[in-house]
Amino acid sequence: MEPWEALVVPPPGLAPGDALWWCVQGNRVLVADDGALPTVPPVDTTEPLFLGLLGGRPCWAVDTGPEVEAPDGYAYRDLFSAHAALGERRWAIAGRAVQLVDWARCHRYCGRCGTETEPSLGERARRCPSCGLLAFPRLAPAVITLVDRGDEALLARNVNFGASMYSCIAGFVEPGETLEEAVAREVREEVGVEVRDMRYQSSQPWPFPHSLMIGFRATWASGEIKLDPTEIADAQWFRFDALPQVPPGISIARSLIDGWVRDRQPH
Repeated sequence: MEPWEALVVPPPGLAPGDALWWCVQGNRVLVADDGALPTVPPVDTTEPLFLGLLGGRPCWAVDTGPEVEAPDGYAYRDLFSAHAALGERRWAIAGRAVQLVDWARCHRYCGRCGTETEPSLGERARRCPSCGLLAFPRLAPAVITLVDRGDEALLARNVNFGASMYSCIAGFVEPGETLEEAVAREVREEVGVEVRDMRYQSSQPWPFPHSLMIGFRATWASGEIKLDPTEIADAQWFRFDALPQVPPGISIARSLIDGWVRDRQPH
């Protein structure tokens, strides 16, 4: 896998032919039919966003705007469909590019006084030259939890899911909450049970549009399933060897489920 170094400053110079360009149109990225990336963007760039170094090559993101057509041999792909073509490492960078371009696009003007903003030197921020307000990229932390009860896991089908896919309980962290408090509240609100022994597992940037998913396991403590019908269509306890359809490998939910299943299989 290509070594990746996520950097903010200082960006290198724009040496032609050396860089990889993540050209963003809405929430899509420009990718060649063979999965390659452009080395020259299809638009003029005045304020490109530096992403980091991939295999020693600088990576830049640029907003192409809705009117720029894909060059021959390329297509604008949404992040879900781009995963197979890009691979895990480059897909993660694509998510970084989409989020940063969206942030820059949405903070062209100061939210306090309306003045046009400018890049802030030495940090990832846009600064208002009039009132000094700094706007940093937005991240929305969300917890996602695999609740277990012995050899069973509590999985739920969100009202927005397909008819048969079940996943872990998830929700956004509220102001003033710890992550553990968010886990307990979300599980209580969505499926009506109490949990204990919350254990952090892993995290995943989730650029849909700008979440950071923070994965936990928790143990059932008490209560019977009682659904919040505005969020959950169905929830059940499933044995590790009789699971329903679960999310694909692109998501942290799948890694939480797979890790729990591995722990229950004989070694």
